[in-house]
Amino acid sequence: MEHHESKFKEFPYASVPHRELMVELVSTVENRLGESLLPCTLPSHVQYFENESATAHASLYVRSGNSSSQVDFILGSWVHCNLPTGGALNITSLSAYLRPSTDAPNFLIEVIRSSPTTLILILDLPPRKDLVQHPDYLKTFYEETQLDKQRQLLEKLPEVKPYFSSSLYIRSLVSPLAILVSIETEPSQAIRIDEIIQDHISPVAKVMLDTWLDLCACTERRLTDDESADLAKRDRIIKNKTIEIDLESSFPRLFGQEVANQVLGVLREIYNS
Repeated sequence: MEHHESKFKEFPYASVPHRELMVELVSTVENRLGESLLPCTLPSHVQYFENESATAHASLYVRSGNSSSQVDFILGSWVHCNLPTGGALNITSLSAYLRPSTDAPNFLIEVIRSSPTTLILILDLPPRKDLVQHPDYLKTFYEETQLDKQRQLLEKLPEVKPYFSSSLYIRSLVSPLAILVSIETEPSQAIRIDEIIQDHISPVAKVMLDTWLDLCACTERRLTDDESADLAKRDRIIKNKTIEIDLESSFPRLFGQEVANQVLGVLREIYNS
């Protein structure tokens, strides 16, 4: 396979509104965090890879925080795979993980398109503490921010319905205000999906990301050494479980075992560094 420079920011298989959304979110994070993010140092064969038949393609993008940053790393990706039915599966995502020097939530957006008329959106600030044991945490990050209004805005659209992940483990990780929705339009109205991305999903995602940057990534929270140690253990479990549940099953099937092993090996190093 010919190695390429990172194609991540091209989002070559996304529609124009979908691409513009992802590019703006990545740019917002990078511009706001500035020099506190180190350059991407992924090997070229992990920045972009494909299977032997060139029917599945993917790109990964990782920038770690410097030693003084509360950000552990940001991880962006896109995956494109031709489907046996003749269509294609396109997934784009952006995650931001914080270090155990703070207990503030992480950030996650994933957009999944399996046809021109369907879309699944996962958008959340996943909590890193138990909300029952820590009601102030619930109040600070989920009640006072009034982010639940963003979910309510999307749910007013007739095309929007709740989405339930098949993984109970994944469902257990999201916050009370997580946006997990499925959007479907009539075959004759495929353009409507892009209108929804541009006019509704994009504004909501920007509000969620701006809130995360202001309140989580760029605000200090003092933790004791024991609290940081417990949080580091929890974070490590979740990161490794994410690879196990989400990637270990799909990547070998999409890209072959050899490519999957190379990519997953690098990701494990990043997640456990």
